[in-house]
Amino acid sequence: MASDGHIEVATENYHGFVAFAKWGTIAAVVVAAIVVLLIST
Repeated sequence: MASDGHIEVATENYHGFVAFAKWGTIAAVVVAAIVVLLIST
């Protein structure tokens, strides 16, 4: 069984990954919207 220290580190890593994925998705949507606008003009 994992010790509490490992679980805390894993939880921090998970929260960091989720935050990175959230901001990465937002950035990708913004870039995609800009590309679509540039192509459509």
